[in-house]
Amino acid sequence: MYGYLRLAASSADDENRTLQNELATHAEREGFTLEQTFVEQIRANEPAFDCLTEALKASGVRNVIVPSLWHFARLPGLQAAMREHIEYELGARIWVVQGVQR
Repeated sequence: MYGYLRLAASSADDENRTLQNELATHAEREGFTLEQTFVEQIRANEPAFDCLTEALKASGVRNVIVPSLWHFARLPGLQAAMREHIEYELGARIWVVQGVQR
């Protein structure tokens, strides 16, 4: 399973670690291993979403976990488009942690 998250400009390393630990814990609870987490950052040279989609194309991984759909985008239409790209065009399943009972 791959992880994907977007960090706000003001995010600290602690928040990044906390989110990645949350993804790993939830992945394990569902019977997966979190192979890699793609982290979208404001000033990155290469968009993490593009790296994620390329990794999905090149690997046998077919599951992606996110803390919430907000991590794809703030606009619901863009969230839906990104989710559809992963699910319908690449054949992967999206797992959303937000709202999951612990």
